[in-house]
Amino acid sequence: MTARLGAGRYIDAAEIPSGTITSAHELATADSAKISGVLRTQPGARTVVSIMHPRMDTTHHVLVPELLARGFAVWTQGTRSPNNDLNLIHEQALLDVAAGQVFLRDKGFSSRITLGHSGGGTLFAFYHQQAGLAPEHRIATAPSGRPVDLASADLPLPDGAVFLAPHPGQGALLQRLIDPSVADEADPLSVLDDLDPFATANGFAVPPTSSAYSADFVERYRAAQADRIARIDAEARARVALADEARARFKTTQDPADRRASVAPRILTIYRTDADLRFVDLSLDPNERPYGSLFGRRPDLTDYGLVGFARLVTPEAWLSTWSANTTNADFLRCAPGVRTPSLFVELTGDAACFPADAKAMVAALGTHDVDHRRVAGTHFGGPLRPGEPTGASLAAAEIGEWLAERFPG
Repeated sequence: MTARLGAGRYIDAAEIPSGTITSAHELATADSAKISGVLRTQPGARTVVSIMHPRMDTTHHVLVPELLARGFAVWTQGTRSPNNDLNLIHEQALLDVAAGQVFLRDKGFSSRITLGHSGGGTLFAFYHQQAGLAPEHRIATAPSGRPVDLASADLPLPDGAVFLAPHPGQGALLQRLIDPSVADEADPLSVLDDLDPFATANGFAVPPTSSAYSADFVERYRAAQADRIARIDAEARARVALADEARARFKTTQDPADRRASVAPRILTIYRTDADLRFVDLSLDPNERPYGSLFGRRPDLTDYGLVGFARLVTPEAWLSTWSANTTNADFLRCAPGVRTPSLFVELTGDAACFPADAKAMVAALGTHDVDHRRVAGTHFGGPLRPGEPTGASLAAAEIGEWLAERFPG
């Protein structure tokens, strides 16, 4: 039977340990949004680990039972619209993080640790950065100009940070993944032949044979990726400007038509965002990663599919989350603001955080108490090869050891 295109993306978790006390909670954010979370505790647990991702529900994250088995409480929560990042504004997501941290502080845990896996790493780095600033120095607006009141919000600073396979931020990641050979943004099948990553003339090989792109093609391709991001930036700004102009008109005219024009979402459709050359050419930035992308074993197919980053997105969310040029949620820019004890766990078969990325991220962290560990596994915590230990189980052992050393009891 042919394997599913997304095979390997989902990892089965262990059973929740017996004796675990589980409670679900709905919390209000400082701007009156609602977020939900699940607290799981073991008797006597004094340290709580928060697992969160800006886009995904982490309730059943593979590390939850692993951490509980080691005696730690675990808090999993979403942002205000989990599993739907159509209008993901990272600056608002910080208020969602804060609501969870206020809840855990008020529950009386002696230590609160953030654990950011993949995109959760940058979200938590961004939170640490802003929580560590005096209120008047915090960001006041999202990149689109939308006001976000971080200054008056209660942003409790966590006691430590764990980063598991963090990518460099959704904007920086997308610039590596976006397919620059799209000739027409309205046509998902349009192709510029000289930039097509899946053309044999450009170095692509039949999967799963590793492709071999020339240095010239790689250079042209990456420049074209940046150009496509910039073009979408311009379109996003233009659509934001239309809403702003309508909003300004409404203040004068009170015309319902202007009010409707000010709230119309003007959604962007971004085709083909699963095309990092490193997914299929394993000689580029080599590590132990298997052939394929974060979304499956055949990037030449998944690049054209429904599942992918930033497929449907408001202009405001594009500028806040997906543009490398405008997002505030960039790991390397936020990392100097992380000043608590930190553990960075690199997975040696990662296809989103490469060895040079990990080295740069660790060096950028603002704390002197940082431990960089490497374990064998893929980005989502799978094994490198069938029958080997999962990356999640190996990472859990390192994380458990580090937590026990830094936050005993």
